[in-house]
This record gives sequence, C-alpha cells and structure tokens, in this order.
Amino acid sequence: MRTTLLKVTAVLALASVFAMAQHGNPPDPAKMAQRHLDFLTKQLSLTTQQQQQASTIFSEAANNAKANHDQMRMAHDSLKAAIQKNDSAGIEQAANTIGNLTTQMITAHAKAQAAFYQTLTPDQQAKMNDLESKRHGMGMRGHGWGHGGPDGPGGPPPGASF
Repeated sequence: MRTTLLKVTAVLALASVFAMAQHGNPPDPAKMAQRHLDFLTKQLSLTTQQQQQASTIFSEAANNAKANHDQMRMAHDSLKAAIQKNDSAGIEQAANTIGNLTTQMITAHAKAQAAFYQTLTPDQQAKMNDLESKRHGMGMRGHGWGHGGPDGPGGPPPGASF
C-alpha cells in the first residue's frame, strides 16, 4: 500500500514538473499549499494541529518546487536549442539535467508526503490510502492534470501533488 502511495506521489510530482514547464510561471506556492490543505482537511477530517503541521510541510515543499522551476525552464530551453542544432552532446547534457532536477523534485515531494502521512491517525492513513488508490485508478485526469490542466474537472486541487 505504501509503495502505491509513493508511486502515485512520484507520478504527480513528475506531472507537475511538466505542467509548470509548459505553462511558464508556476502557481503561487502558498495558494497551492492552501488548496491542498483544504482538500485534505475535508477528505480526512484533519485536526487543527494536523492542519498546522500540513501547512508547514506543504508550504515548504511548494516553495522548494518553485525554486527548481527556473532551473527546469533553463534546462528545457537548452534541450530545445540542442535539438534545433542537432547537438547530441547538448541533448544528452540537457536531458541529464532535466532528469536530475526531476529526481530532486520527486524526492522532495515524496519526503513531504511521508512527513504528512506520519501526522495522520491510522484511520486517516486508511482514508488517505483509499483516496490514492481511487485516484490512481482514474489515471492522470483524475489527479487534476488532464488536458484541462491543474484545475481540470473532477480532480483535486493542484496542491494534491505537494
């Protein structure tokens, strides 16, 4: 069950990287964290203390993701330029940079999710696992990252990945 949660978390983080790279500027980290917290509070009946802990965890994660965004944008620009020049070494270097940045973002996101998960009661953990398994079965569109973007129909807020 925990492996599934980590896999879903990794996919969400990767999707957010691509969504941010395609849309230019990332959403405001504070808004993302608050939307995610509102969603989780409703779904898991979080206590005030849990809300405060989650707010800290997700705000920090969102701020770190924003810091990586500029680096990711530069790496994608480098990749595009290398493709246009048919520069194999440049393509490989940019792809490696993108891979490393993606790994950093997924790792940071997974650590934030793990820290949040530890604040939950066993009943809330079961609800969280159920939420993740249901959303996993819906594909990326169910995560709010379909063609409509992070505010697509039926999905949780974009903070669901942070």
